This record gives sequence, C-alpha cells and structure tokens, in this order.
Amino acid sequence: MSQTTSTNPQIRLNDGVTIPQLGFGVFQVPPEDTEQVVTHALEVGFRSIDTAAGYKNEEGVGAAVAASGLARDEIFVTTKLANPDQGHDSALAAFDASMGKLDLDVLDLYLIHWPSPARGEFVNTWKAFIELQQAGRIRSIGVSNFLPHHFTELFEATEVVPSVNQIELHPYLQQKELRTFHAQHGILTEAWSPIAQGDCLDDPIITGIAERLGATAAQVVLRWHLQLGNIVIPKSVTPSRMRENLGALEITLGEEDIAAIEGLDRGEDGRRGFHPDRFNAFPEDFEKR
Repeated sequence: MSQTTSTNPQIRLNDGVTIPQLGFGVFQVPPEDTEQVVTHALEVGFRSIDTAAGYKNEEGVGAAVAASGLARDEIFVTTKLANPDQGHDSALAAFDASMGKLDLDVLDLYLIHWPSPARGEFVNTWKAFIELQQAGRIRSIGVSNFLPHHFTELFEATEVVPSVNQIELHPYLQQKELRTFHAQHGILTEAWSPIAQGDCLDDPIITGIAERLGATAAQVVLRWHLQLGNIVIPKSVTPSRMRENLGALEITLGEEDIAAIEGLDRGEDGRRGFHPDRFNAFPEDFEKR
C-alpha cells in the first residue's frame, strides 16, 4: 500500500468525526467495474470512498473494502440517500438497503443527496438520519446540494447541524457565498465535480501555474481546493491518474496562484450539474437548470 495517506490531512467535522481531506469518488463508475476501481484507489493510498445509492455501485465499494485487508477504521465510507427514498420511514428502509449492499455494520457518513424541494420531505428525512446517528449506525450525517434556505428549514425543525454539504464546486463555480454560510454554521464544504468534469484543465491560468510548478493541471485544481479547506473527491478509473491526483498533496500554491484561480469564477454560468431547487429525483424526472 502507498504511504501517501500519511500526508493526507484529516479534517475534523462538527461532531468530532475526522475525514481524509482528499478522497475518491465513484460517480459514473460502472457497477461491474467498481470493485476493481476502488481496489486500485485503496492500493495507491486513498482512504475515503464516496458513493451513493443512485450510483448503483455500492456493492462494488463494499466488496473492495472487505477485500482490501485494511482495518475497517482505516477506510472512511460515504453514501447518499436517493431522492425517491426521502421521507422518514422510507429513509430508514433505504439506509438498511445501502448497508446491506455495502456489507457494513456502521457507516462513516450518510448524506441526503439532494434537497428535492418538490417532494417536501427533506426535514423528515433529516430526522430519520438523526435517529440513525443516535442509534450508533452512522458516525456522521450531512447533506449534499443544499442551499441556505434549505438549511433554514432544517435549523427550524431540529437542533442537529449537518456536518458536511457536498456541492458542485470548481474554479468556474466557486460558490463563495455558500461556502461563507457553511463556515458561519460549522458545516464543512465538500466539492463534487472538483475539476468541472475536466473543463478547466485546459484553462491557460491553470496550465500556466502547473507548468511553473512542474505539476499537472489536475493537481493544481485539487491543491486549490485543499488550500481553501474543502474536502474533495476526484474520480478516476486508472491507477496512474489516481496517483496523479494524490500528488496534489505534494505541491503548494502561492497567494498569487490562489488569487488568479479566484478570478476564473463564472458564478451560475459555470454550473455543469443541476440546480438544487429544480432537481427532484435521481436519475429520472429531472430538469436541468
């Protein structure tokens, strides 16, 4: 196993649980390939794996974790509740189904995948998450793709603040106001699509920084996330790219580099995925933007 994990910062969540700052995502990894891909990720040094019920590949993640030879507490596993399963009782049942597929007794982090506001169930779903955490079945609970007004509803209904909000975040969609809101409420920001589905890797600002540092464009973008304090979960299916992504831990951006990347923000025009207020199912029945 790689020793790269020794330099991967452990980020403390608001409930005291720690998570590796640089993790590994399996969105769009085919179910039949997932076990091998996650096995490679663990072999090169990743120790945090992010999946979701909607990705249809939880079984492969669980199989790779079981076969890794690593102690259970060495691997941080995240999964997410699919939108059609929102609601108190349905969330409890969906959690049991995910745990069966992952073959785990305790989950490290469980997220509401989207607020799905048209369903009107995310508060009831959150209450089910709190019960699961209190029962010792989940170490940490959080959300994904929530906006401040969604959090307001949670805050009015419960006293438990999500530990994480996993959002689309990259140089073209930097979500500064939402990140500020997170910081004010003790919620950590986790970035999905951290390199804008590869769109920002040819940006001359980023490639110029990479050339000067002797790094790759992907390493520069991932390092930008790390220095902002984001948790980040890049995806790759090839071991060489996985190692490259971990190499982001070995470089440092200067203040001028951070400022240059900050200037790439396009606001909502930079969004590649779905707007949280208009995405109500996964993967069917959705409306983009």
